[in-house]
Amino acid sequence: MSKIVIKAEHISKQYRLGLVGTGTVKDDMKRWWYNLRGKEDPFLKIGEANDRAVKGESDYVWSLRDVNFEINQGDSVGIIGRNGAGKSTLLKILSQVTQPTTGKIYTKGRIASLLEVGTGFHPEMTGRENIYLNGAILGMRRHEITRKFDEIVAFSGVERYIDTPVKRYSSGMYVRLAFAVAAHLESEILIVDEVLAVGDADFQKKCLGKMSDVSKGEGRTVLFVSHNMAAVKSLCTKGIVLKNGSVLYDGTAVSAVSTYLSGDSESLNHKKFGDEYEFNSFKLKEIFINPKGKTSSEALDEYQELEFNTKILIKENAERYHLTYVLKNDTGEALFTFSNTSSSTKLKNGENHIKCFFPKGFLNIGNYFLDCYIIEDSKKTVFYESDIMSFTIQEGERELGAWLGKEPGFIKPVFNWVQV
Repeated sequence: MSKIVIKAEHISKQYRLGLVGTGTVKDDMKRWWYNLRGKEDPFLKIGEANDRAVKGESDYVWSLRDVNFEINQGDSVGIIGRNGAGKSTLLKILSQVTQPTTGKIYTKGRIASLLEVGTGFHPEMTGRENIYLNGAILGMRRHEITRKFDEIVAFSGVERYIDTPVKRYSSGMYVRLAFAVAAHLESEILIVDEVLAVGDADFQKKCLGKMSDVSKGEGRTVLFVSHNMAAVKSLCTKGIVLKNGSVLYDGTAVSAVSTYLSGDSESLNHKKFGDEYEFNSFKLKEIFINPKGKTSSEALDEYQELEFNTKILIKENAERYHLTYVLKNDTGEALFTFSNTSSSTKLKNGENHIKCFFPKGFLNIGNYFLDCYIIEDSKKTVFYESDIMSFTIQEGERELGAWLGKEPGFIKPVFNWVQV
């Protein structure tokens, strides 16, 4: 019979945006009075789901909402979801860095956590001193830490700097030592957030190998947050998919990855327009992006050739109009402009469905936004809308040990290389 080492029962976490407390003395007193009488906090009822795609009406958001799951000893569990889904909040609750607003968490065994660069390190202390400090926090005796010390230093690759205060370490050195400490000290549960993206490719491969040894060889329980789907499928036996703070799927790692990649891409990659987009000479009907040869409901990843589709009805004088788009990143910077005037594809009177093809590997991982222009006679803008739609490029299935996360830059064209 499997032994349960982590159990979450109705875990929820609520945050107030912008302020600590309720914001007023009156509301603070109301919360205190309800709590004194053993009643539910009245402000818990008005929070909204943590959905960044829509504008909220409340200052309260649920980073997690009614999360339930069980994890057995020796399980290796991948926790996946979009940015803001609640993954890091869940790991902080499991690590007892923060407490849930409602619900209970049960853990059995010592927990070693690597949630962000330098977690648990004292900046004024040396690497050597921090190794002993982390071990002591885990309840290990000094001679137990000493027995593991050389192995930790060798794995981290920072031996030359082990007696230097860690405040002088680079972010890469920080994460190398922090991971080495968390993985080698004798905890029953290892929790790793996506901080491995800080390290170089060789160290990432080394970390993934160690995590595999920890879960499969040593029988310890591993919780792993990553956007590298190949790593999740290779390392993990189970997967939990979070969406807007709730559990969307809890099952095998392979099925979890499939659920995540096929998620709700329809709403992000597809936009249909109503009567408000109909004008005297044209009607904009639809914009959507899909992998070449597939439907628009498919998730988009970095290794696919993409079809950019526009459906528009031109009522008259089609030869006078053309479409122009500006692609922007998630900070609003314009990356490039593209238009159907750069090809022989012209608009015609009646229904138009025109496609533009983005080469395989052209767009990097991230969120993108489109501005749409309809131009008359190559000089007059007769229609313009900023951020008319958004879409997301996800990480494709990379080989185990390949670079994790987003590479530098916003586009990553595949060039033709030859030996001369």
